[in-house]
This record gives sequence, C-alpha cells and structure tokens, in this order.
Amino acid sequence: MDTTLRDGEQTSGVSFTAGEKLQVAKLLLEELKVDRIEIASARVSEGEREGAKKIMAWAREEGHLEKIEVLGFVDNNQSLEWIQDVGGQVINLLCKGSLKHCTKQLRKTPEEHIADVKKVVKQAKKMGIAVNVYLEDWSNGMRTSPAYVYQIIEGLSKTGIKRFMLPDTLGILNPNECATFCKDMLKRFPKLTFDFHAHNDYDLATANVFSAIQAGISSIHTTLNGLGERAGNVPLSSVVGLVNDHLPKCKLKIDEKKIYQISKIAESFSGVRIPENKPLIGEFVFTQTSGIHADGDNKDNLYHNQLKPERFNRKHSYALGKLAGKASIKKNLEEMGIELDIPSMKKLTKKINELGDRKEKVTKEDLPYIIADVLKSEQIKQRIKIKNYALSVANGLRSTATLSIQIDNKGYEETASGDGQYDAFMNALWRIYDRLEKPYPVLRDYNVTIPPGGRTDALCNTTITWNFKGKQFKTNGLDSDQAIAAIKATIKMLNVIENGM
Repeated sequence: MDTTLRDGEQTSGVSFTAGEKLQVAKLLLEELKVDRIEIASARVSEGEREGAKKIMAWAREEGHLEKIEVLGFVDNNQSLEWIQDVGGQVINLLCKGSLKHCTKQLRKTPEEHIADVKKVVKQAKKMGIAVNVYLEDWSNGMRTSPAYVYQIIEGLSKTGIKRFMLPDTLGILNPNECATFCKDMLKRFPKLTFDFHAHNDYDLATANVFSAIQAGISSIHTTLNGLGERAGNVPLSSVVGLVNDHLPKCKLKIDEKKIYQISKIAESFSGVRIPENKPLIGEFVFTQTSGIHADGDNKDNLYHNQLKPERFNRKHSYALGKLAGKASIKKNLEEMGIELDIPSMKKLTKKINELGDRKEKVTKEDLPYIIADVLKSEQIKQRIKIKNYALSVANGLRSTATLSIQIDNKGYEETASGDGQYDAFMNALWRIYDRLEKPYPVLRDYNVTIPPGGRTDALCNTTITWNFKGKQFKTNGLDSDQAIAAIKATIKMLNVIENGM
C-alpha cells in the first residue's frame, strides 16, 4: 500500500495540488500497479477534500474504488461523513497502539478507547465503509506496554476490521525487534491480517521491512522517494529491489520499468530532490566513476550486480572527472561514435582529470568541445555563437533580454520579456528559432550547485537536462553569475543539436 499522497505529504514543505494528487494516484495504480493507495487525511483542508473527490470520481469509473483509502479519526463520525462525502469506501482509522498514547494523549482508559473505536466501526458498517485500523505508536507499545497492545487487538478482533496496521511511528525499531514483534502478532492472532508501516529515523526502514516480511507480514506501506515526516518512510523503490532480489518467494505486481520515471514526477511535484546516491532511483547509482571499474566492466562486467539498470528503464554511464581513466572516456566516446588514437587519448584523459581537480563537471556532451580545445581539431564546429546579449531586472517589472546570435555566420536579433533573466533570454532565443522554423528541445531539469561558504562571487555550476526528439542529454555552464552559467550551458546544447548530437 503506497501512502505518498497521505503520509508522504507530511514531509516538511510538501503540498500536492488536487490535480497532482490525481495524476500520482493514476500512476501508482495503473502504471506501477501497486495494490492500494492512501490518498488523504479526513477533515484536513478544502484542498484535501477536492483532491480526494477527484481521485474517488476517477477510481469509481475505472473500478479502483476499493483500492483507495483515507486516514480517519475517532471523532464522533465526522471522518466517516467526510469520507462518505468525497465518495470513499475505506477508512484507515487511527487508534492508539501504546498505553502512553492512550492515557496521555486521549486521557482514556484502554477499555474506554476500545469502546470508542467499536462505535466508529459499527457506524462505518451502516454507511458501507470498510475499516482498517492504524495502531499508532505500536512499536513503542510493544517495547513498553505489550499487554495493552494485546488488549486492544483482542478487543477489536471480532468487529470485522479488515486490517490491523502496525506502524513504527517514530522509526525506533531495529530488524531483530521488528522480527520479534511481528512474529508475536502473527502467533497470537493467526486469523487477523497485518500490515507493517516503517519510518526511517535510524535509517533502518528497509531492513525492518525485510524482517517484517520474513516474519510473515504480507503487506508493506511505502512512499515514492521515501517521502514522509522527519527522516521519511521506506521508499517504494527500495522495497521493490529488496523483495524481488532477496525474498524470491514473495511476489509483487510492481512494474520495475516505471519506478524511475514516476519517482522523477514525484520529485517534481514535491519539490524534494532525490539524493543522487539514493538506491535504484538516484542520478548516480548506475554511474561508475573510477577508471578501474570501467576497465573491469570491459572485462566481463566485473563491477555489475543484480540491479541491472535496464530493469528500471535506465542504463550504465561512466563519469568524467579526476578519477576517469582511459576506459571511462573510451566508453563515452564510443557512445558518440568518436575514435581517438593513443596519444590523443592520453591528452584528453589528462585534460579531463585536470578539470575534475578544479571541481568542474564534465558531461559526455562536453567531450567534443574538450577534444577540439586539447587537440586543436575541428571535432565540433561552433555553428551557433552568441554575439551579444543584454539582461535586465527591475523590482516589480518583468525581466527583459535582448539577444544577438550568429547561426552559420548569419546574424539574428530578438528581444523578449520573462519571469527572470534566463527565462527572458530563452524566450528571445526561441523567438529566433520560431522565425527560422528550427526545432528546439524541452528543458527537463535545471540544477544549480554553489559551493558552501556564503561567498557572493562563488562559481555556480548549472546543469540543465534537455530532451530533443526523445533523446535526453545534459549540458553544464560554469560562472559566478547564475544566469550566465545557464546561458553557457544553453549555447553548448544548441551546438550539440546542430552537430547532430
């Protein structure tokens, strides 16, 4: 069960629009093929209501309604009425899974709390709403008040609740404890169905999921990219890799090839970047940096493991920088159809290592430029050149840019406004391209890296990801001015396209 749209939205600063929620719901259920999704918390806001209504309306038409769940509360049936109003059929009822939560937060006895929950369950049945229960703080409950946990589960076991959901709410468990507690639940209540819900405060969420499944738990809660409160929840991508490669007796319907693409969409909607080294979905996890590793890959893929990038619709790459050897550079050149003799390769390798020492990023698309510089060759022709440009910014006014460029030695000039200097520059550039009926790429990602330390003259490294006719590539620009760094990256992109990529 994926809870990106509910628990994932508890990430600090994250708020999905109703339209984004609907799109993510469709991707999770129809593209990734997850079994269930939790989409909202009842009574939170009007935006939450609007998003839930959109998803429920779509789910009803597509036959997914029983897969859509909403977090609700013991609140005199207000959550049930909210869920009924948006068209839902499943409530995930928040109950207390530790004695401390029951007595300190609710100021109730266990018997009173059980009686209150039973009233909600009874009313839900009348309204045609299925009930699952979250035992909030269950992990602390098992550590400090297991008798209470047994009492509440036993008290609710004959009410028709479909699932008892076991959250490690504060992410405190280690794998040994998780296995022990999950086995205890299954042994004491063999007729009940349990889910496990992991948080990642000690960076043990994936390991705890492994223990829970080995103990016999049959349903796991995840979020895209590990979004969630504090250190987040267990990432869906990590669970898929874990189950498919380390728990072969377990079967998932998840489509591995869709994980990366949908994770990137969640990154865009949430505004929370995926760490570049995050397993399976990070930018660099299929990138070899060391030259010796590239050499080993040339010799029967010595540095590959079961996590083949092709499984996730990705591919291996080889970084270019201070550690790049001839094998890494050769692999990049081969992809571009470029061959160099041994002396030229030595010069190119030396230059790339020097750039890496200066912390400059080098992409595959930079290679022809570097070759032209090092070998004084015509490996790439600068068919497009910037002659002049003027950028302006004023408080309360849109930025403007005037641009003069040469394409195959013919000059063109254009002026445009935009939301910021770079946007104005691009609008002027694309006006020229539109006039010439020249195709141009779509900007897919824009990332600026500035060294820590707070210097106002620090060099900005701007990396822009482009998509042109279905092919994705990156270009970099380095300058102390962020807008100029982006313009440098853009001019590289234009010449890459003009030279046939």
